[in-house]
Amino acid sequence: MKKRAISDELIGLWHIYDMETWDEDYFNMEVQAFIDLYPNGCGEFQFGLVSGDLNGYLDRDTKPTRFTFTWEGQDEMDEASGNGWVKLREDGEIEGLIRFHSGDDSHFNARKAN
Repeated sequence: MKKRAISDELIGLWHIYDMETWDEDYFNMEVQAFIDLYPNGCGEFQFGLVSGDLNGYLDRDTKPTRFTFTWEGQDEMDEASGNGWVKLREDGEIEGLIRFHSGDDSHFNARKAN
């Protein structure tokens, strides 16, 4: 039996409304900051001048279960990569962490887009 790449509750477009490391003026600079998660465990995100494609899996060893991913993309036109995770909170929003390889990281909170 094949494991699910992502839970149904996490699939979809989420608007990031808070980041630990960067303020709203930065993370909404070009577009409303977002993370978009697809049923196949892939997705994309953008905040500020950072954008990327991600690929991940459900990490059932964490409580609650998290979607753990790696990503590749760009930061101000320079190649960038890293990893992160997201999990569903009891209030129906998500929280997560995005980390740059050998660089910054930031926790974030997001709400499901309408």
